Amino acid sequence: MSHKPLHELSVDEFVDGITGGSRHLLSRAITLVESSRPDHEAKAHTILDRCLAAGRRATRIGITGSPGAGKSTFIESFGLELLRHGLRVAVLAIDPSSTRSGGSILGDKARMEQLSTRPEVFIRPTASSGYLGGTSPRTHETILLCEAAGYDVIIVETVGVGQSEIVVNSMVDFILLLMLPGSGDELQGIKRGIMEIADAVAITKADGERTGIAQVSKSDFEAALRLLPEKHPGWKRKVLLTSSLDGTGIAEVWQNVSKFMAEMQANGQLDSTRQEQLRLLLYTIVEDRLKREFFGNPRVAAERELVERHVLSSTISPFSGAMTLLGAFRQEK
Repeated sequence: MSHKPLHELSVDEFVDGITGGSRHLLSRAITLVESSRPDHEAKAHTILDRCLAAGRRATRIGITGSPGAGKSTFIESFGLELLRHGLRVAVLAIDPSSTRSGGSILGDKARMEQLSTRPEVFIRPTASSGYLGGTSPRTHETILLCEAAGYDVIIVETVGVGQSEIVVNSMVDFILLLMLPGSGDELQGIKRGIMEIADAVAITKADGERTGIAQVSKSDFEAALRLLPEKHPGWKRKVLLTSSLDGTGIAEVWQNVSKFMAEMQANGQLDSTRQEQLRLLLYTIVEDRLKREFFGNPRVAAERELVERHVLSSTISPFSGAMTLLGAFRQEK
């Protein structure tokens, strides 16, 4: 059954396979969700509807950090810690796509050698496809499929620190910011973006000769967090020292996440956050479909080149050009 082409597998076969824990059919369903073919898209939407109806929930963790912070290495150590607690783990690793070729290395799975061999773990490397926000265009939908597949913890490894990384906040419960020892001088550049949405900060590679400077960085980040407004009322964001080499602080990170989830569940914030995330996903999909319909409209396509020439030659303003294209889009057939 599972070796049939995508278009031959029925919705029931996909849903039964996903909810039954088949990593193979989960992977194929994600491929379907990511496809731009209309027939794949229609089937993917039906599968997502059925999977959402299952009502399964996981702890969703977004992990971001500056280049070289060791995100993949940390996730492997963290994932192994979760397995020791008897949890099933899904890792959605987002790789940046080339602005020239559109290609992506997708090497994160290879860097998680121990984790990738465990049957309780599902790792899905995905290209960002130029999508802003540190994720890929279908990350949220992929999270929903992984929840339906029964994974207890879903980790989203974003592309890297930047103002656009804040989009991941619209699809996860907890955001962990990874920073290197001695990176306190980067605070000014990042604190108004990713620091505001971080639920905790982990200083990585806090071992050996870097232990002392890691302690200094911990104090710097604690001071920075105190200057920022609360993200969640009553939640005090911690800065933790970690080492994937010797395991320092890894268990403490999970304890911090567990405490956060318990508090958010108890005060009702988790439910309200999940509802807001679904609302944002609704309108994100609407905007995406409108954009595709706009640029795929034959009347817009016919006007586009001429309007662009007029705008570039300053014959008309970009505002007038935009209204011309919108007018073409609105014309009755």
